[in-house]
Amino acid sequence: MIGSAVTSTSTNSASPVPPAATAIPAAPAGVIPAVRPTEPAALPAVTDHTLDNGLRVLVVQRGSVPIVEVRLRIPFAGLGPVHQARAEVLAETLFTGSRRLDRVGLATEVQRLGGSLSTGVDSDRLAVVGSALAVNLEPLLEIMADVLLGATYPDDEVAGERDRIVEDTAVARSQPAVIAREALLGRLFGDHPYATAIPDPDVVGQVGPADVRALHAERVSPAGAILTLVGDVSPERALAAVTAALGDWSGRPAPSAPPLPELRTGPIVIVDRPGAVQTNIRLGGAALDRSLPGYPAQRLASTIFGGYFSSRLVNNIREDKGYTYSPRSSIDHYQVGSRFTVAADVATEVTGPALLEILYELGRLAVLPPTQDELDAARQYAVGTLAIGSATAAGLASTLSALAGVGIGVEYLRDHPRALAEVTAADVQAVAADLLAPTGLVTVLVGDKAKITRAVGALGLIES
Repeated sequence: MIGSAVTSTSTNSASPVPPAATAIPAAPAGVIPAVRPTEPAALPAVTDHTLDNGLRVLVVQRGSVPIVEVRLRIPFAGLGPVHQARAEVLAETLFTGSRRLDRVGLATEVQRLGGSLSTGVDSDRLAVVGSALAVNLEPLLEIMADVLLGATYPDDEVAGERDRIVEDTAVARSQPAVIAREALLGRLFGDHPYATAIPDPDVVGQVGPADVRALHAERVSPAGAILTLVGDVSPERALAAVTAALGDWSGRPAPSAPPLPELRTGPIVIVDRPGAVQTNIRLGGAALDRSLPGYPAQRLASTIFGGYFSSRLVNNIREDKGYTYSPRSSIDHYQVGSRFTVAADVATEVTGPALLEILYELGRLAVLPPTQDELDAARQYAVGTLAIGSATAAGLASTLSALAGVGIGVEYLRDHPRALAEVTAADVQAVAADLLAPTGLVTVLVGDKAKITRAVGALGLIES
């Protein structure tokens, strides 16, 4: 449930226009100029309104280009492989037919508007992503309403897309990186729906048109859904257009995702791939949600450790030792929680040394605070990526939609950089000791078990 949802139109006041950027003296010839500090942008004014049917609408007027970006987020959490398989087929066939138009007709209408519409689904939500010339907002919303209220899921379209998904998922599940990801998710989430990101192709193969139509009737609902519009359109016009197109949409509220299970560490898991020339190393652990006070410190801890190219992990096992090309860490956010993950793909013969260095860097950050230069660079990167991500209409629409989906308002775009600015080196070390220490993480390896067990066994107990 979105805690900040409202039932009447309200507009957030924009922040004052920031002062002009401070001038930086020209650098001497041959010297790289200093990086200019990221200036805080004005907070966008968001009109936030909830229709009588439960559809929450967020509108930001941004007239720099004559485009409107549309993001629809429908809660779609569900238990078990059957729901996941049916949801995948539904997402791929939503725009294959309506009461008025077939797949070609829908595509032609969207193209005529200078627009696009696409869909995607994961363990939390069904998403419709679109854009069009701003003058064509009304007909674009009418096309969306056409399928949201009356998608037909023709038998031949469902069968064709289902068979394609079966092939694609079967191929994907044979890839070592996917095997590693799925194995790590299983360790992190247990029996929770988040424990797998790719549906079982055998289950997908059993999905029929009636299954997809039933899922649509049950779950494609405005109750709890969020529609975000950003572009060259006034809030008044946008709300009128949404009400006209989607005011008659109805449905029941979706069930909430279950809470995350307690994270349990344990022995190192090796998924055997005899003859593999590479080992996919994955680690994972608990992480703080973006709404929690300690999150800015953990964000910087992850960035310093392995979250960007200047990180310690990259410097160690890529630049110094040449074990891997793109080691990385990240904090992955879900509807009901977050997880910290580490990934590196290395040659079989350096699996042990590479894992040792990963554990060393995690332990070092948990024991010793970063230098001020490391902290400042990571902070600049974190603030800059947030600013870049919301600089365009498309980026802002996606950002606002994602934040609203977990109950966070537009104020995050202002408050998070401020919170990052207040994080100290001691804060980073403390959160790293609490959440990034190797003893609190799970480890999964995908590789030739016979060749890597001895080296890995010196670093920890291996699951039998």
